[in-house]
Amino acid sequence: MGIGGKVKKAIFLDRDGTINKLKFNQDLNELEPPHCPEDFEMIEGAVEAIKNLQRNDFLLFVISNQPDHAKGKTTIDKLQDVHKEFERQLAASGIEISGFYYCYHHPNGIVKDYSFDCDCRKPKPYFANKVIDEYNINRTASWFVGDRESDIICGKLAGLNTAFLTEGQEKLKAELNEDINASNLLEAVEGILKYNIKGICQQ
Repeated sequence: MGIGGKVKKAIFLDRDGTINKLKFNQDLNELEPPHCPEDFEMIEGAVEAIKNLQRNDFLLFVISNQPDHAKGKTTIDKLQDVHKEFERQLAASGIEISGFYYCYHHPNGIVKDYSFDCDCRKPKPYFANKVIDEYNINRTASWFVGDRESDIICGKLAGLNTAFLTEGQEKLKAELNEDINASNLLEAVEGILKYNIKGICQQ
């Protein structure tokens, strides 16, 4: 039955580009996740959005691909330092995340122990299904929110509603039929709560 007998509703959140800002790497001419704590910065409105979900009795989970150690860009220790800063900022805002799930692998990485086709890298729904089973989550009342195609595919494979964040990027090339299309997390949460009010996805 999972943790507790009551069926619960949950929000599954991507991290980089959804909750916190990406950093521009001048050497590579591309955006990437922060590699040190001082570069970790929340996106405007993200804290307010997550607190609003918490007030509406959603369990909160973060599921994130973190392949930059596998790619040789940084170390596991530095990635964990970034996570600690993330947790610190969440706690300072009174936000309680029920679980963090990171995939550190990449099929085309250069660090041997982390470079293979794993089961936990999105869009595979391994972590989402694990949480759903352990916490007795109602799939139809729950959501996966992210800014990448892999987030939407992962959510769909896990039987969740999905919200795609479009701010600062072009529309997805593939038609993934996400349930909500929003500029940012704050706007997505407004849409999610309206769905519940209408009774489209109730607990």
